[in-house]
Amino acid sequence: MNDVIIYDNRFNGNEWFVIAMIVIGILAIWLLPKKFTLTQSLFNLLIGVVFGLMFDHTIAVPPFDFYDVGDESRYQPFDIFSYLMYAPFGYIFIYFYEKWGVRGFYTIPYILLWTSMGIGIEWLSVLIGIFHYKHGYQLVYSIPIYLFLQSIHLSLYLMLFPKRKTIS
Repeated sequence: MNDVIIYDNRFNGNEWFVIAMIVIGILAIWLLPKKFTLTQSLFNLLIGVVFGLMFDHTIAVPPFDFYDVGDESRYQPFDIFSYLMYAPFGYIFIYFYEKWGVRGFYTIPYILLWTSMGIGIEWLSVLIGIFHYKHGYQLVYSIPIYLFLQSIHLSLYLMLFPKRKTIS
């Protein structure tokens, strides 16, 4: 049986950061001009949550167990809530892709820009205590994950919404 690692046992900075990220993300979406249909909006919001859950339950659990999320090495109820902070990123990622008319070659720097932002937020999340790396995992290892997930997100979006009808 694995021993549970306790990193923190108080409601403090890491929980407030998650709440702030969710609130700021929802506020940003609410303030942005409406550009998507309901189906597009739900897809872009939910894909961030699904990708977060999918990768955390792939590389953050045995046999890999590269990092822990939250205050303990076992999942707690607040850790599940923390996945909601990924939802606005998926929405805003596609929102600006459409708003700026990114196409062709310019998709590469756009994905690189978002990967850089993702790495920056992950770095901050490590400092605040949301993520706790283990077994030699390093921030740089997340770069290909962000590149892959953003490419898949964009590909799925373009495949599912080929005409990309948006609300004017």
